[in-house]
Amino acid sequence: MKIFYGLTAAGFLIFITVALVGNPARAWQAYLLNFLFFSAIAQGAVLFSALMHTVKARWSGPLADVAESFAAFFPVSLVLFVILFIGNQHVFPWLHEDLHGKEVWLNLPFMFGRDLAGLGLLYGIGLAFLYHRLYFTLTARGASGPFGRWLLARWENHPPDEDRMAGRMTVFGILYLLAFALVLSLIGYDLVMATDPHWYSTLFGAYTFVKAVYIGFGALIVLSALLHLSDRNGYCVEESQFHDIGKLFFAFCLVWADFFYAQFVVIWYGNIPEETAYIIERTMAAPWNVLAWTVFIGCFLAPFLILINQRIKTMPRAMIVICTATMTGIWLEHYLLLGPSFHHHARSIPLGWVEAAVAVGFFGLLAAAVTKYFQQFPELLQGRKVETLEVEAG
Repeated sequence: MKIFYGLTAAGFLIFITVALVGNPARAWQAYLLNFLFFSAIAQGAVLFSALMHTVKARWSGPLADVAESFAAFFPVSLVLFVILFIGNQHVFPWLHEDLHGKEVWLNLPFMFGRDLAGLGLLYGIGLAFLYHRLYFTLTARGASGPFGRWLLARWENHPPDEDRMAGRMTVFGILYLLAFALVLSLIGYDLVMATDPHWYSTLFGAYTFVKAVYIGFGALIVLSALLHLSDRNGYCVEESQFHDIGKLFFAFCLVWADFFYAQFVVIWYGNIPEETAYIIERTMAAPWNVLAWTVFIGCFLAPFLILINQRIKTMPRAMIVICTATMTGIWLEHYLLLGPSFHHHARSIPLGWVEAAVAVGFFGLLAAAVTKYFQQFPELLQGRKVETLEVEAG
């Protein structure tokens, strides 16, 4: 735990130093990049549990337990979003441009209000779903962590109706899936696409939430594999379960690539200058074309060719490497979308230690939140024979 606090402190100390006495624009742009990336990981990972419960996928058992731990980052993400608007002059280029009538949508108070409300709604639904999930988890396995004991005592003193709790859990799971698609589409439009306010794509919202599912599942695989390989807990994932989550990860590799291609081919075929300029700058013009090819190879070509092999998806160590490399590629893809809007006429890719240092700080925050969650609910890491909660069978 201390190492994660240390990474957080180091990353944010560098961020504050650069923002105050160095290059504030670069510091805040790195902050935006990492806020989007690490929030998407948490949002996408929790989606796994909501999705598995909604479709009654009984194989997901221990994977769903780990997926829910990422919800601990939700309150942190909301606070980080509020902090982001301190640096609004550096992350919203449209504040200094003529928007030609788009001021109704692109104005700071309205944007801040709707995005904050959207994230609050998404996180509130996610935490409500988690609360109901924990009821069935803790009443079945007991609680040894401090917050877990408090929840269990509360439920024992005032026993809720189990059928009602199960029904509400399903409702909140479905609502999370819907809110996930809507809110991440909004975030994609407001915080990414709007950095170039004269370009638009009607598919960009769907592209944004598909990408979040992709990296959320990747982070889930990495964390589950690390816990499975550790001898400090009783957590265990069956080979067949690794294979199933690996197939899902492989599927969203294809879905992500499909949404990228669907946008690209329509814009290329239409050949409208105000649409093509955005794509040409990021995929064909130097220096960004090198980064575009890196993203394409790292996020689609390499995982596609590797994960075709059935056996590789059952190997935890191999999947750690593959998923980590893919998530790194998506981090670079976030930078590819944002960078040209902030660095016009760049002769080299302005990616360096500042972005990496801020990423370390955000990683420390996410890892500390997940670790704290397991400290509160250590029974989730104990081995168990049942695949999933009995309530999910009904």
